[in-house]
Amino acid sequence: MGGMIFILSKLGGAGFKMPGDILIKRENFTFFFPLTTFLILSIVLSILLNIFFRR
Repeated sequence: MGGMIFILSKLGGAGFKMPGDILIKRENFTFFFPLTTFLILSIVLSILLNIFFRR
């Protein structure tokens, strides 16, 4: 999932910057950790997988 978000952000298709995401910018350094985005995607995927793969 992280790789997919990384690739989408490089392609310009991801507008995943939410209020809980961590962004640190310095002169020659940028660090972005999408904490809130990962949590929301994890919850949504867990719900969807539980719905589709119930026995």
